[in-house]
Amino acid sequence: MDQSIEKKLSILADSAKYDVSCASSGSNRGNAKKGIGTAVGCGICHSFTEDGRCISLLKVLMTNHCIYDCAYCINRRSNDRPRAAFTPIELANLTIGFYRRNYIEGLFLSSGVLKNPDFTMERMVSVAKILRLQERFNGYIHLKAIPGASNELIHEAGLYADRLSVNIEIPTNPELKRLAPEKNHADIYKPMGLIHKGILESKEERKRYRKAPAFAPAGQSTQLIVGATPESDQQILTLATNLYSEQRLKRVYYSGYLPVNEYDQRLPAIKTPPLVRENRLYQSDWLMRFYQFKANEIVSNAHPFLDLDVDPKLAYALRNFHLYPVNVNTADYEMILRVPGIGVQSAQRIIQARKFQRLTSMHLKKIGVVMKRAQYFITNNELPAAIHDIAPERLKQQLLSAEVQKRNPVFDGQLKLFDFTVPNKLVQANRERFISH
Repeated sequence: MDQSIEKKLSILADSAKYDVSCASSGSNRGNAKKGIGTAVGCGICHSFTEDGRCISLLKVLMTNHCIYDCAYCINRRSNDRPRAAFTPIELANLTIGFYRRNYIEGLFLSSGVLKNPDFTMERMVSVAKILRLQERFNGYIHLKAIPGASNELIHEAGLYADRLSVNIEIPTNPELKRLAPEKNHADIYKPMGLIHKGILESKEERKRYRKAPAFAPAGQSTQLIVGATPESDQQILTLATNLYSEQRLKRVYYSGYLPVNEYDQRLPAIKTPPLVRENRLYQSDWLMRFYQFKANEIVSNAHPFLDLDVDPKLAYALRNFHLYPVNVNTADYEMILRVPGIGVQSAQRIIQARKFQRLTSMHLKKIGVVMKRAQYFITNNELPAAIHDIAPERLKQQLLSAEVQKRNPVFDGQLKLFDFTVPNKLVQANRERFISH
């Protein structure tokens, strides 16, 4: 590899690691004659397929030069850091070279804004056009749509990319204006709406004309930064709900704020990203997309923040004791889904199995129900309504203790040696003392 290209790759691939909004494609782009690569619906970015294969994308920035000075961004114009920029042909050749070596199966391309949004978006579209038209590359391509770029460029990007995404970044407009004065939500939602409209029109056109060009067949996604501003989880999940219902987004990604610009007094004084909160938001998002939960059921005015000790499904059950126990032999599917320890597949199996006989604990275990958790929230012919015999807080502590004990099987007195909540130095010190004795 050319040394200058290698240096650019080192700088721009490192700068791209802060963008998490890339995952499975959801696209089924076939391989044209004499072309190379294919995009499949099983997922691509650093994921594992059902047969154990790890498949990944080249995740890189077009450039880390940027005209904006966003407080939370490592690539803000006021930061003194190495800068680089790929030409479209350099990036296309790099992608093909990595693909031929079996390093990657697609491209995730984002960028800082160089000169202006149109100039940057045009260069990004050029990369996709070279790959599709000149190299006949049929693999997965994910492009970032630059807010402020022209409608024509956004539309052209959708014709060559499998997925487009526009990052909202900060959940509320006032906080976005405080940390990034040159940005606003109106400019961000505009390309998002254009992409949504283009996807709908493409689907209708393809119903009438089978060979009509597809527009962003894998849909669109966005990313929210969590912890850089004081928004509650209720505000974040309400926004996500609106994006799913109004813009039909495939995914909303939650990125715990990384303190990369600690000198900026507008940012919170934290040393590590809020990873537990990020995880709870992903779990809540999963409940909304697959378990038929509404945002106002997971968080509310009374509980605007998620419980970081337990997952949101269990937290919902503990707050709504009056809804339990659920009789697995008579309850409807929606209510069975709300039982901690019962997943979507298990709930579907319960609905099918009870058509033939009344279900016992043995049946539920075989179906895949996690009885250690579910037993407190269900009843059937043999299980008593155990939930009435224990207070919510006591049950919460009991379940937490069981979880910690399962995760940390080795004890040294009262200290759990492998408890990840204990500081690393303390863990190491006690581990050495345990070994020496």
